[in-house]
Amino acid sequence: MRELERDSLSNPHGRAPAEPGPGRPHLAIVGDGRLGRALTDAFRAAGYAVQGPLGRGADGAGADVVLLCVPDGEIGAAASRIAPGPLVGHCSGATGLEPLGPREAFSLHPLMTVTQSGASFAGAGAAIAATSAHALTLARQLAEALAMRAVVVADADRPAYHAAASMASNFLVTLEAAAERLAETAGVDRELLVPLVRATVENWAARGPEQALTGPVARGDEETVEAQRAAVAERAPELLALFDALVEATRRLAGVAEVQPV
Repeated sequence: MRELERDSLSNPHGRAPAEPGPGRPHLAIVGDGRLGRALTDAFRAAGYAVQGPLGRGADGAGADVVLLCVPDGEIGAAASRIAPGPLVGHCSGATGLEPLGPREAFSLHPLMTVTQSGASFAGAGAAIAATSAHALTLARQLAEALAMRAVVVADADRPAYHAAASMASNFLVTLEAAAERLAETAGVDRELLVPLVRATVENWAARGPEQALTGPVARGDEETVEAQRAAVAERAPELLALFDALVEATRRLAGVAEVQPV
């Protein structure tokens, strides 16, 4: 295995890929989905020679490092097809290292949403783990080559870490879809909610949840909350259980007790 040379930042989108640099390992990326394509583009832009994205049955022949960007349930089978020699890593957030088998291995999970149009990894977190100090160093350096902030997440902590990521990203989209559904009943388009959502996320990022929280629940305005609940029950009853759960969670965050009838 050739020693990896740190490359601090990937090139911004729109620039030509950097020339492959000496000392960087030759990468093979297995998995032609969103993440596989995005990482292939990002590592090439950062100056790595990359095979891929390859189909899921590829063996990664000729590579120093093989990165598996396949569904969690296929990691073990994909790893078994890789011949001895290269380090093998996977990009799952929820999966430990066991499916990679008895080899020097690592994991590298970008904490970033990836759409059909790709992703920018600069500034994102990256959960890493490894079976050896050498593999861990390589995983950290690969993350830093794309300007990601690496953090070691143990196998036992992976489900909680990945659940947090799902809540922060996937569930946020589900929540905004519910808000959009209810707003439609009042003749309000999604575009009018977007500035509110962006400002809220920015406030949470800058100040934390307690300082960012506003609205009738935080004020203890139970009359308004009840009026909202009645509107949800009438216009989008399928959202009532979600509304009730969010009101209760928001009360706990705000430290506001529900007003009990006298």
